[in-house]
Amino acid sequence: MSNPIPEITLNDGMTLPAVGFGTYNLNGNEGANAINNAMEIGYRLIDTAYNYENEGTVGEALRRSSIPRSELRITSKLPGRYQTYDKAVTTIQESLYRANLDYYDLYLIHWPNPKQDTYVEAWQALIDAKKWGLIRSIGVCNFLPEHIERLDKETGVKPSINQIELHPFFNQEQQRKWHEQNNVQTQSWSPLARANAVLQHETIQKIADHHNKTISQIILRWHYQLGAISIPKSASPERQLQNISIFDFSLDDTEMSTLATLTRPDGRNKDQDPAIYEEF
Repeated sequence: MSNPIPEITLNDGMTLPAVGFGTYNLNGNEGANAINNAMEIGYRLIDTAYNYENEGTVGEALRRSSIPRSELRITSKLPGRYQTYDKAVTTIQESLYRANLDYYDLYLIHWPNPKQDTYVEAWQALIDAKKWGLIRSIGVCNFLPEHIERLDKETGVKPSINQIELHPFFNQEQQRKWHEQNNVQTQSWSPLARANAVLQHETIQKIADHHNKTISQIILRWHYQLGAISIPKSASPERQLQNISIFDFSLDDTEMSTLATLTRPDGRNKDQDPAIYEEF
């Protein structure tokens, strides 16, 4: 790439590209081809999860790829139904077997599932798996500040990253500020929102026209300037390339402020509030 993806350093020293590749619903041979193409054109951070049922597809894409394993950052996630300590350890091992990997660069607890109240022992399993060399960096998804504070208090280990729903319709300003103050990296899932509305939004289109960029490129540049790592997904080679071609322009303060006005209190795509939502 003429404009390589910048690297961000986490609180444990791990480095991640500022833009990664999401793989939700990329399965089978077509999924492996799409993921392999993404790596060949410049993506180095690949995001999967046990519940996506495509860790094997990611592993096959890696097998087909010419990119050295040491240059890649592969993420997976622990599902809620396996949050007890013993089940979490076994599931981490199973995730590695599925992908035919010796280690994951980043492994996350997918949701806190507060009603279960087992996320602390799941976290201890991740801590131990890191000590055993199965994981290089450990983090969480969809955790609220009180959940992360409890992890830190009870184990003495703070997550390196918190992957949260973040897009122009739900910009998570307070959560992002808390992350910044507590040295936890923000990562954005569903960075372009799942609704087509964001890709047809007149306000964003005007900014895109000004920069001669696509709406998706404007939104992903917005994530980058917020300091968040985005993980857009696309099976289209053209859009895959567009989504990492965002480092040759910048949004000014007025444009960033305009995009900030688009957030809504009810902006979540599926009303998945981590305070009550349970994922299994």
